[in-house]
Amino acid sequence: MDQQAITLNDVILKNNPSVFELLSDRGKNIFFPKLGILAQSAQAKGKDINATIGEAVEDNGHPMHLAELGQLVNLPDTSVFPYAPSFGKPDLRNSWKSFIYKKNPSLGETTISLPIATNGITHGISISSYLFVDEGDSVIVPDLYWENYSLIFENNYLGEIQTFPLFHNGGFNHDGLEKMMEESKGKIILVLNFPNNPSGFTPLVNEINGIVDLLAVQANKGKKIVVLIDDAYFGLVYEKEVYTESIFTKLSTLHENILAVKLDGATKEDYVWGFRVGFITYGVKNGTIALYEALENKTAGAVRGNISNISHLSQSLLQKVYASENYDKSKEEKFNILHSRYVKIREVLANPKFSRYFSALPFNSGYFMCIELKDGLIAEEIRKILLEKYSTGVIVFGNLIRIAFSAVPEAKISQLIENIHLACQDYLGK
Repeated sequence: MDQQAITLNDVILKNNPSVFELLSDRGKNIFFPKLGILAQSAQAKGKDINATIGEAVEDNGHPMHLAELGQLVNLPDTSVFPYAPSFGKPDLRNSWKSFIYKKNPSLGETTISLPIATNGITHGISISSYLFVDEGDSVIVPDLYWENYSLIFENNYLGEIQTFPLFHNGGFNHDGLEKMMEESKGKIILVLNFPNNPSGFTPLVNEINGIVDLLAVQANKGKKIVVLIDDAYFGLVYEKEVYTESIFTKLSTLHENILAVKLDGATKEDYVWGFRVGFITYGVKNGTIALYEALENKTAGAVRGNISNISHLSQSLLQKVYASENYDKSKEEKFNILHSRYVKIREVLANPKFSRYFSALPFNSGYFMCIELKDGLIAEEIRKILLEKYSTGVIVFGNLIRIAFSAVPEAKISQLIENIHLACQDYLGK
């Protein structure tokens, strides 16, 4: 093991031994190199002659680039073409940290880490797996989950996804989660995704408190727990009773045995799916600056060893937008469009004629909702009919149909649901 990794491990052990136990073998071995090329390049910065970094530079010292590309971007060339730090751009990291506090006022003055930039939230989940999932580790996930979890946790890192039913009696299934955690051997790796993809469900305030209580019980028993909080759709909550902050707020101060890992980003929050900018942020009760810096260094080391760094251009564009006085107003306008579509699909689904063929799973937030087909109907067959006869595309999971109302104009939502209704009638009429 490299001495730089040993030094980081010693810092983590000194500040919170439970966090060290949560690290995978890869997580224990990784470090951000402070020596070698990076250190020597940093020392040479600003010198009259700098022949260290692997970038091409014009005679005037500016980053070399094609004039045609430079004309397309209204940013300084130094904010576009050079490599970005593996940690992410410092100004953007600080902006995102301030957003976390602003969007989660219950955090108060709780000390959390400085976010590390990732290539979207997918990459953030993968890097978290790199740091915390060993071969054979169980990863607890509700049974309604994004299929990419399987590729990441199982195919990439050889963990084993263990599921529990997300819903019980129309709400979050606390008993199912408790059972899975009780049966878990060794450390607990739990993934929570609210608003949930595919269901569009976020727990109510009292349900979130129930989840927190269950985790506290396990932590008090001595179990070490890492909670990967997939906040991809954070902020898109449409009902007053729903918990509007991230559960990270509560878990980051809950217990020394619980490490909360917030995985979020601009992708859905700021409608920039192709920018690929996400963040990893850590929180644990009594977490110290030294502990967080060690975790940040390991995380940035994993990023550097994986893809080197995140798009400089994407980060610079976002930072410029975040400094705009119109940013909050623009976000509110887009939220209102999605909220109106949510209200419309609820209104349409209230028609009792649809209940003969399908019913909606609980939903209150995010981009999606799911309908469950009645017995005798096969979702895949309905999907094919929708494509071939009604020019309508949906996603199926088992016997569920996922509807991305985020992608459907409000004026077409009634027709969308009616098309599903007609497709069900067609199938039964065969």
